Amino acid sequence: MAAAGPARSRSGALCGLLLLALTNLTFASDACKEVTLPVSSKLDAGKFVGRVNLKECFKSANRIRLSDPDFQILEDGSVYTTNTILLSSEKRHFTILLSNTENQEEKKISVLLEHQTKVLKKRHSKEKVLRRAKRRWAPIPCSMLENSLGPFPLFLQQVQSDTAQNYTIYYSIRGPGVDKEPLNLFYVERDTGNLYCTRPVDREQYESFELIAFATTPDGYTPELPLPLIIKIEDENDNYPIFTETTYIFTIFENCKIGSTVGQVCATDKDEPDTLHTRLKYSILGQLPATPTLFFMHPTTGVITTSSSQLDRELIDKYQLKIKVQDMDGQHFGLHTTATCIINIEDVNDNLPTFTRSSYVTSVEENTVDVEILRVTVEDKDLVNTANWRANYTILKGNENGNFKIVTDPQTNEGVLCVVKPLDYEERQQVTLQIGVVNEAAYTREASSRSTMNTATVTVSVKNQDEGPECSPPVQSVRIKENSPTGAVSSGYKAYNPETRSSSGISYEKLNDPKGWVTINKNSGSITIFRSLDREAEDIKSGVYNVTVRASDTDGRTCTGTLGIILEDVNDNGPSILKRTVIICKTTMSSAEIVAVDPDEPINGPPFAFTLESSDSEVQRMWRLTKINDTAARLSYQNDPPFGTYVVPVRVTDRLGQSQVSSLNVVLCDCITESDCTTRVGPRTGSGEVKLGTWAILAILLGIALLFCILFTLVCGVSRAGKQPKVFPDDLAQQNLIVSNTEAPGDDKVYSTNGFTTHTVGTSAQGMCGTLGSGVRSGGQETIEMVKGGHQTLESCQGAGHQHTLDSCRGGRVEMDNCRYTYSEWHNFTQPRLGEESIRGHTLIKN
Repeated sequence: MAAAGPARSRSGALCGLLLLALTNLTFASDACKEVTLPVSSKLDAGKFVGRVNLKECFKSANRIRLSDPDFQILEDGSVYTTNTILLSSEKRHFTILLSNTENQEEKKISVLLEHQTKVLKKRHSKEKVLRRAKRRWAPIPCSMLENSLGPFPLFLQQVQSDTAQNYTIYYSIRGPGVDKEPLNLFYVERDTGNLYCTRPVDREQYESFELIAFATTPDGYTPELPLPLIIKIEDENDNYPIFTETTYIFTIFENCKIGSTVGQVCATDKDEPDTLHTRLKYSILGQLPATPTLFFMHPTTGVITTSSSQLDRELIDKYQLKIKVQDMDGQHFGLHTTATCIINIEDVNDNLPTFTRSSYVTSVEENTVDVEILRVTVEDKDLVNTANWRANYTILKGNENGNFKIVTDPQTNEGVLCVVKPLDYEERQQVTLQIGVVNEAAYTREASSRSTMNTATVTVSVKNQDEGPECSPPVQSVRIKENSPTGAVSSGYKAYNPETRSSSGISYEKLNDPKGWVTINKNSGSITIFRSLDREAEDIKSGVYNVTVRASDTDGRTCTGTLGIILEDVNDNGPSILKRTVIICKTTMSSAEIVAVDPDEPINGPPFAFTLESSDSEVQRMWRLTKINDTAARLSYQNDPPFGTYVVPVRVTDRLGQSQVSSLNVVLCDCITESDCTTRVGPRTGSGEVKLGTWAILAILLGIALLFCILFTLVCGVSRAGKQPKVFPDDLAQQNLIVSNTEAPGDDKVYSTNGFTTHTVGTSAQGMCGTLGSGVRSGGQETIEMVKGGHQTLESCQGAGHQHTLDSCRGGRVEMDNCRYTYSEWHNFTQPRLGEESIRGHTLIKN
């Protein structure tokens, strides 16, 4: 019994645990409250049935199932049909199973589908039961499904007022859908307050309606305030998503990396935003060509990217995609539309141009230029007439002399090889060129393993031509001494036959021999001196005399060259002094520099020796030569010779003894600079010549101008003085006129003036004041000088060999009364100035 006790105890505990587990399982499988959804008698596939609040029943559920395969439920509790359903009876049940796979918890929601008419009957039958004790005149949430199939009028809800218990209440509504557009969509029963909809509503046109409900008594009393009623139109997925374009066209470069963006497509949906009805998913339905698959579309953004790097325009230059957009987050019952996307593959330079041949052979005649000798072609798979296809040709080797060039024909993309510099068969009979080709655009692929330039070899054969004589070199020279005798023969010009390199069969003739100094041998081209050669002759530059020669062969073909005769210098010219007139200003200089030149070569020139070449002892006494350098000497005067021009012969001898005498005209002048000295005096034994310099002429003109000013002043004074007689001043006798008409210094003849106012000798003075008498003319010169001194006599007056007083020369008595005051004024003002200017002019004239 004791053993049985513990056994019964353990059995009782086990039964208790089993009962507890059954209790928990029953609790875990508790069903949530039943949900009733009103539906029409026919439901099409994909039709929205209603929405169930899943979170209210089982918040942590992570798995949702339905017991009826004709329906589908989404995460937000929206129920849709998967097939077309006809309700044969007024009710249909199915169960929603909610479970949590982590704790194995599970709950159920029973869903009842009822026909619309049945729901209305129940509402009417339970109207009295649903009356609330609390106030009922308040806003009541209300909604209706868009595009509802009825039956119409469709009951929406009932509005009631608590005052209906005490009064007879009439109900009415106003607002959009009643008395505003859309008219007569809603109405309310006057007595019951039941609100009805008369026809289907499109949510995309009207999202909601705001109505105002009124409760009044028959006599018009309003016991309640107006009640706002909001009727929300529940969205139905009745709009297809639409692409913004029916055909999209994008472009992408070939060989691009994986993930490169091709483009983006976009679609719109008129259904309610932020719902599954407008949650769109994009996808690619098909690709042409179908393989390989090269593109990927992001399901949410619609961005198309590359899924491969094998895009090759040279294989396929265009792809066509059929793309789809579907609402309901892409679920199979969602609405969808399609569009076309065309993707063009853009070319890049991923193919090198290659020559169609590895070697070419061509030929050209020698001495031809600017001719096309060959065209080469290349193959390039890149897009024609683009920089990726156009070729650039170059010559890599064999064109060191610049005889060839290669260019691209823009029409055919061929390389055109031309000769731009003539070839010589005698120098080269064959030329081998290496040419290369690349594209205008840079090569885009890695080229480490091979060069990006394709090459080919061109062999050019040079054809021989029967050419005329060749004057090579075109300028040839020969050296001949300038004192070579006439008739001497020297080598001349040589031309050659380029094929034989021989001068046989070639004849020569002169085309130009400026001075006719030589003749040319017709057969040999040698020259013979015809006239004496002179290296120092005019027009001979740098000691070279040029003769133009023409060479001809037997067929009359010619060439022209120049023979330069280099005249070798001999000492056949003595040095000479080019500047033959030497001016020495005695006041500032005691010598002058003389320079000698020698037209011969420097080897026959300086240093020079200068000597006086004269047997006259007077020359040796007056002049002295002093050497300055190899080509110049200093000529100095001695013993203070007078002013004048002297002839000084000077002999100049070069280093080899060749000499020449140059006669110099040495002018000793009273000047400051050589340009001031314009007086040229002949030899002392010859006649003299006087030439006034610039400063002398200016001084004379200044004196004459001053003299006229003085005379004008005297005339004006006489006109003011009147006719009263005046006596001469006491110092008038101190004024004298000195006439000098001799070239060399000698005795001056003085004319004593007893009256200041004079006319020309032999005329009478008639009161004319201030006019000086004219001087005595002798030898074509006239000089008047005013000096101070005692009374002098007049040796001559108008005539030679007679002496007269000044009064007798006038021929009458002089009236001086009118001039006394004028003379004093004039004397005090002009005496110092007139004497100074007269002495200066006299000195200049004597010199």
